[in-house]
Amino acid sequence: MKVFVTGGAGFIGSNFVYHLLGLPAAYSVVNYDALTYAGNLLNLERVASQQNYSFVRGNICDAAAVCAAMQGCDAVVHFAAESHVDRSIYEPAPIIETNVRGTLVLLQAARELKISRFVHVSTDEVYGDIPHGLASDENYPLQPNSPYSASKAASDMLVRSFVRTYGFPGIITRASNNYGPYQFPEKFIPLMIANALDNKPLPIYGDGLQERDWLHVEDHCRALALVLERGREGEVYNVGAGNTEPNLSMVRRILRVLGKPESLMTRVADRPGHDRRYALESSKITRELGWSPGMDLEQGIRQTINWYRSNGAWLQHVREGDYREYYDKYYTHRDKTMKTVTA
Repeated sequence: MKVFVTGGAGFIGSNFVYHLLGLPAAYSVVNYDALTYAGNLLNLERVASQQNYSFVRGNICDAAAVCAAMQGCDAVVHFAAESHVDRSIYEPAPIIETNVRGTLVLLQAARELKISRFVHVSTDEVYGDIPHGLASDENYPLQPNSPYSASKAASDMLVRSFVRTYGFPGIITRASNNYGPYQFPEKFIPLMIANALDNKPLPIYGDGLQERDWLHVEDHCRALALVLERGREGEVYNVGAGNTEPNLSMVRRILRVLGKPESLMTRVADRPGHDRRYALESSKITRELGWSPGMDLEQGIRQTINWYRSNGAWLQHVREGDYREYYDKYYTHRDKTMKTVTA
């Protein structure tokens, strides 16, 4: 099977490419990525010269380029997205353009080319705040609370509309917060690890009691491969690990593993509209496809910390590359609008 992977140079995408090409089944991959600040071809050095892997640089909003690159593929796994909530709050228009219009372009191309399977990778953030004692299953109402999550909910609905209107072979997955190797250091866990390694302050929003379900990227990739192989068309599959933990506890866990003091923690004013709790009910994918998470949270965090420790050159590269322009633009703005709160 020849798989068209969008955003394959990003965090989850690159891990998925490695996973797919390591399976016994005969897969080949066309990696289509715009190489924006969070995309990095260094993530895929180990497969760059393989016969069953090719890379095309392109934007998912460019219909002609998408159709040309997708020619001859059997399936699409769609990761490409602007995915940072803070960025979407500061500057929502690019997030809507990429996540909504880009998804529409891909759907139209896949339909025109008669692609046999389209896996749309979404997020648990589309469900919004989940009250304590509850977990969102696939029928839970969508209640996105940021421009980012709204854009993902909109793209989910586009996939659903193509399934219903055109008999399109689309499947939606919604995963909880991923962590692991190659994650760009704007996201919570790699930012905390990177700052702690450099003895820099670890910024924690508000009281730090926002709860997230932490899923190791390898477990997520296994789930996506199963959905690609055997998922039912038109269905939604939640992918969560059941590792719900407050952000503050996660930071303390990271500091403990690194042997760093809690005095590095710095409270900052909370993000506008910040969701307090995400929690997924994932029994459907277990029941139908036999998936279950395999990575213990403590083991996964230690493995992730060791990866960042061992890949200092990669971390330095992403911090000094295209990310620098984004950092100067976004964080200078944020620092002007968010005051430090004493712990």
